Amino acid sequence: MNKKRLFTKSILALTVAMASQQAAAAGFQLNSQSATGLGRAFAGDAVIADNASVLSRNAAAMALFDAPAISLGLNVIDTDIKVKDVDYKFAGQSIPGQGEQSVGGASYVPNIYYIHPINDKFTVGGGIYSNFGTKTEFDDSFAGNEYGGLTDVKSINFALSVAYRINEQFSVGGGLDLIYGSGKLQRTNKNIEGLLGASGKLVDVDADGYALGWNIGSVYELNEDNRFGLSYRFSPDLKAEGDISMGGKKVDEKLIMPLPDMAEFSGFHKLNDQFAVHYSVQWIKWSEFDKLETDGGTHLNDYNWKDGWHYALGGTYYLNNDWELRAGYMYDTSAQDATTSISVPDSDRQWLSAGFTYHIDSKSNIDFGLTYLMGKDVEANESTKNPMHNPQIPQTGPAEISSVKATTRADAWLYGVQYSRSF
Repeated sequence: MNKKRLFTKSILALTVAMASQQAAAAGFQLNSQSATGLGRAFAGDAVIADNASVLSRNAAAMALFDAPAISLGLNVIDTDIKVKDVDYKFAGQSIPGQGEQSVGGASYVPNIYYIHPINDKFTVGGGIYSNFGTKTEFDDSFAGNEYGGLTDVKSINFALSVAYRINEQFSVGGGLDLIYGSGKLQRTNKNIEGLLGASGKLVDVDADGYALGWNIGSVYELNEDNRFGLSYRFSPDLKAEGDISMGGKKVDEKLIMPLPDMAEFSGFHKLNDQFAVHYSVQWIKWSEFDKLETDGGTHLNDYNWKDGWHYALGGTYYLNNDWELRAGYMYDTSAQDATTSISVPDSDRQWLSAGFTYHIDSKSNIDFGLTYLMGKDVEANESTKNPMHNPQIPQTGPAEISSVKATTRADAWLYGVQYSRSF
């Protein structure tokens, strides 16, 4: 392989890796399965079972229903992502004029669930919702768009689940998850146009794919007012194919996207007729994303992700027969460690949540949830090494093709509304 081809392959492969690594950022996980959960920071959501959306967190909790139930809702995620104090260099030279970038936007996450008891032992259910998704878009004038550009990734989970009540205390459940994922990824750099014998469009991806996962869970009821739930969700590797080009040339290989497994423990305790407390601890196996490669054996990049944790605590106040009020707090740990990114900034985050339920009648209700998500300032530092660099030979150029340093911060508002009915 000659030096020009090596130079081209290096920058394109690393750009694809950065474009795809957002599947492994903690910001890529969506905690937006229901408006009810959103209003309590998802504290206790694997066992509360106040509507059909519980099947998205723990299939065993469907055994708590004694009548058919349906829930449908919409959550909106409005992100405020800032990239400031940008220092971008190309071929060792600083490129001036890189102002603050605002790269967030609004995403819409609909959901629908249905639970149907077969008899006093078996319950079945199905749902359509999302566990993963993100979108950031840098301005076209941003010089370092091999690190920014467009990242728009979505997933849809089609779930079929069954629960079995062993006795008055124990229930178990499980199900299959058909996961559809799609992504649009664009990375450009006008500085390299002509340098590589290609256009400035390094990566242009519009790809999608399916994968099959599964989940299991259990519920233990100490009594009617105190119960615990434990669930585990296996997330598979997703292979994405479609229109994939690198440096203007089409690539026929599929990108393999590892998704993280998740485990959750929840508790619910109704202290009296008016007040209940609930809590959850969730573990997310982000270390599963150790590398990015294609099904053709092309190794693109290695990562340094660490497993993430969510710790949530909430309370519900049963005001009267018509109204329920709820609130919650979550601490959400970052998946990124040594490796940081400007395209989907990630940090430890805090959730402040509140919501309510209005009972239209004895069988139907409306839920509303609101969360303010607060991130932290993170110093991001990314670079592309020059594979031709030789410190003994000045003509081989600088050690780095390009680099970017910046301070990033990601905050968000989340809104949710949901209608639920039993039959």
